[in-house]
Amino acid sequence: MRKLGLATVLALALAAVAVPAAAEAPGVWSSAWARAMQAPTASAAASPDWSLAGFAGESVRQVLRLTAGGTKMRVTLSNRYGTRPLVVSGASVALAGAGGGIAPGTSWPLTFGGRAATVIAPGEELRSDAARLDAAALTRISVTLWFAGTTGPATFHRTAAERAYRAPGDHRHDTSGAAFTTPVLSSYYLTAVEVAGPREDAVVAFGDSITDGLGSTVGGDDRYPDQLTARLGSAVLNCGITGNRLLTGTERYGESALARFARDVLARPGVRTVVVLIGVNDIGESGGDPAIAGRIVEGLRTLVVAAKTRGLRIVGATLTPFKGSYYDSPANEAARDAVNAWIRSPGSFDAVVDFDAALADPAEPDRMRAEFSAGSDGLHPNPAGFAAMAAAFDPAAL
Repeated sequence: MRKLGLATVLALALAAVAVPAAAEAPGVWSSAWARAMQAPTASAAASPDWSLAGFAGESVRQVLRLTAGGTKMRVTLSNRYGTRPLVVSGASVALAGAGGGIAPGTSWPLTFGGRAATVIAPGEELRSDAARLDAAALTRISVTLWFAGTTGPATFHRTAAERAYRAPGDHRHDTSGAAFTTPVLSSYYLTAVEVAGPREDAVVAFGDSITDGLGSTVGGDDRYPDQLTARLGSAVLNCGITGNRLLTGTERYGESALARFARDVLARPGVRTVVVLIGVNDIGESGGDPAIAGRIVEGLRTLVVAAKTRGLRIVGATLTPFKGSYYDSPANEAARDAVNAWIRSPGSFDAVVDFDAALADPAEPDRMRAEFSAGSDGLHPNPAGFAAMAAAFDPAAL
């Protein structure tokens, strides 16, 4: 692999650009929710999605929980991986109700430059105008997109731990979820929500499936970033991607963390701190490469410099135990230990959160404690494990 030099680091940091706004509204805006986008790929039988087929003459309703509150909100839609212009025929935002429903009297149209419809070019993102929906932190909202025509393959996030719903026809303002009979556990086009109110700087949780929340409760808001939000009482944005690697991208699991760091962290408004938990999949898929630990350390150094160049605080998270998992081998465990030793070393990050220690079985430290494990894979925490991760932070470090 080509060595990452300072010029590459600076290019990475400077690559982040502001998302164009359809129309700016006065006030102080803070990031309240985020999702890292992925290219459309073929579905696995166990986790179907709609990314390759896209949508035609349909409404898509997506549920999420805000991590900051405000009196107005605006959303950012992404066509980053689209191959054709994305025609959004209309959109709305509302307080979420049961299932695919919304709370009566809370639905507001979303506009773009004062217009109900908009077109987003391939590779681009677009921020909506402000909608006057007043919502507190930890409120669940629904965003509904209406596509009168055909979208083509959809920019999306595969493992959302939330339900999205589709329905034929325009159902932007339906209070009932009756039309939305087909749910899926992915999200589409929606990459950010901002709120207007008292300024609140956000923490970005950046990583792979353990950050993304594989092993959490669907719709339960019990991933580690969710539980950290509840503990801190401040915004924590989840920018994990299941299967993601630090050094190399894959078709199914997204661009590498190095490639997406500028977009998913540096370009987000109002971010003060990033927590980085990445490298387990690089180790697991390396085939026992004895050089993998050194390459991961070099990649993490690149992220540290990129964050500091933008004035962000960066917290390193130790790689979690995986003995008994499909990644378990003496070579892989040695690599994990080496990476963790560097993360813990003075001067590597602004601060360290020791997820390894928080989740390890005291009797067998290379293995996750049974009460924290999501199941037989030995790799992913359950909600209790995510709670232990959230509890491991020193709030002053963030």
